[in-house]
Amino acid sequence: MESRGPERGALVYDQVARVVGEFRGKAGPYAMLRPVGGGREWQANPADLRPATPAERLSAGVRAANDRTRAGNGAGGPVPGLSRPPRPVPHCTACALLVRERREARERCDRSAETDANVLLRRHLSRDHP
Repeated sequence: MESRGPERGALVYDQVARVVGEFRGKAGPYAMLRPVGGGREWQANPADLRPATPAERLSAGVRAANDRTRAGNGAGGPVPGLSRPPRPVPHCTACALLVRERREARERCDRSAETDANVLLRRHLSRDHP
C-alpha cells in the first residue's frame, strides 16, 4: 500500500492475518484495521496490505451478516419473498455492483456466491432503501 494508506473505511486484505479488515487509520508505523461488521481492532504493517478483491469484500460482508444473525442482532423473523431474487433500486451504485456480482456468479454456476450476493443485496435494500 502507499505510505499514507487507504482512505478510512476502505476494505483491505491483511496478507499476514489472511483476513479482510476495514482501515481505521494509522498508529505510528502501523495501519489500524477492524473486522468487517465491527470488533476488536488490530495493527498491521502497511506493506502487508492490499485492496480487497470484490470476492473478498463479498465474503467478508456475508460473514459479518451471518455473525450478526447468529448473535441475535439480525432483523429477527422470517424475510418474505426469499424465493425471488431481490430487485435493485434504479440508479443506485451499490445495488448495481451487487447485481453484477450475482450475475457473474450465476454465469459461473456458483450458486453459493449467487446466494451471498442476494443476501447482501437484501441487507443493503433494507438498510439504505427502506
